Amino acid sequence: MKFLVRVCGLIALLITLYATGASGQRKLASYQKYIKEYSGLAVDHQRKYRIPASITLAQGLLESGAGQSNLAQRSNNHFGIKCHAEWRGGRVYHDDDLRGECFRKYKRVEDSYTDHSKFLAERSRYASLFKLNIKDYKGWARGLQKCGYATDRAYANKLIKVIEDYELYRFDSNKGKNRVSKQSQSSSYTTVKRTIYRTNGLLYVYAIDNDSFDRIAASLGFKAKELIKYNEVPEDFPLQKGDIVYLEKKKKKADKPSYDHVVQIGESMHSISQRYGIQLKSLYKLNKKHKDYIPEEGDVLKLR
Repeated sequence: MKFLVRVCGLIALLITLYATGASGQRKLASYQKYIKEYSGLAVDHQRKYRIPASITLAQGLLESGAGQSNLAQRSNNHFGIKCHAEWRGGRVYHDDDLRGECFRKYKRVEDSYTDHSKFLAERSRYASLFKLNIKDYKGWARGLQKCGYATDRAYANKLIKVIEDYELYRFDSNKGKNRVSKQSQSSSYTTVKRTIYRTNGLLYVYAIDNDSFDRIAASLGFKAKELIKYNEVPEDFPLQKGDIVYLEKKKKKADKPSYDHVVQIGESMHSISQRYGIQLKSLYKLNKKHKDYIPEEGDVLKLR
């Protein structure tokens, strides 16, 4: 009986901890709760400070452990911002790169969000990021790492994975507002002329400005669901200019002479799979990696 109780308790705990999205990606319930609680605040800050809401949420999730870290609990500091010379507010001391480092303490979580936005907006080292498109979360992620926001060599890649796993990019746009009908969209999309490329035996096109799977499907006579499946992304996944969009199922391994790939800043397993036309599950399998693996700059991945 006690064994049965323990088993039932474990099952309940797993149900509480995890939920699985339509894409099959395992999702933490604590992350989903955090997103629900703070997404509105992140969107407000995007309007005011021009920082993508997806980036703000991803940083908050990672830096605070979805609000559950010791630092977040003790100080409402959700972004790991240290004191620095100009700070005149509350302080707590926490082990980070060094023992007993000084971190900012806030009365409310909202104050931490405001300070984070000002921290980025008012420092010249981050000025180049504000020239990016508000929907360019990949550019922002790479820029934050290159500008020294964190010392973690996989920081940009972690941000991108969180954004894509939890579809945080949906908060960067006004999707759902002032939308035209599907019929009028479809008729205008068919006039777009596209060049179809073939590399390594796979047909694909490059995304253009303000592109989408609906646009590409309508202009080439496909169904959007087909393209979404071929490219292994969830519905409404945002495309950026230059992204590869396959018109057929990807392969299980890369063609010769592509034997391996050295990971760069801002790359995800999905972006690497798109670059070489490899199915995402095959890329994980070839490298004996779990789906929670996040590639770090300098990692070498097998492609065949």
